[in-house]
Amino acid sequence: MPENPTTVSPRRLELLEAAYRYALAHGLAGLSLRPMAAAIGSSPRVLIFLFGSKDALVRALLERARRDELALLDRAGQPGGTIPIGLSAAVERLWSWLATDEHRPLLRLWVEAYARSLVEPDGAWAGFARATVDDWLKVLAACQPAGERDTAEGAARRTLALTVLRGALLDLLATGDADRTTAAVRLASVS
Repeated sequence: MPENPTTVSPRRLELLEAAYRYALAHGLAGLSLRPMAAAIGSSPRVLIFLFGSKDALVRALLERARRDELALLDRAGQPGGTIPIGLSAAVERLWSWLATDEHRPLLRLWVEAYARSLVEPDGAWAGFARATVDDWLKVLAACQPAGERDTAEGAARRTLALTVLRGALLDLLATGDADRTTAAVRLASVS
């Protein structure tokens, strides 16, 4: 009988972290349990036992990636305080984090999951794209002064900021051109 996916056993946590490192390096497209299990020192049977199914493992990996993304976005958007820093400063800080080479594996995984959530809205990917939009908008809202945050214009401004960040991120991941995309983000954040 498979382990309850909500049970937090040390072995499940250990394998989730190893599977997450594997997913960061190899992505989730065409994920096969056999190569993943071999790479992380397990077996497909153990993974199914601990996670319940391949889809449940993918959902656990997506949630793990989302936790990393949220933690990093939060630190990038509001470093060192609770005073709103404004959208322009938030976009600059978030972009600095997004454009860092060391974050590319997580961001590639995020793009893959986001796209799969759009084209496969059911199953393991269900709701990922919507949840990540909501996550980013909450981080950006926290950066806005209260008088701006709660207005329709404030919502539109943070949506525009998210659009700029996301578009530049896709371009950066596709081309590797950090100078050009950074210049575009800076231009957009002062507009």
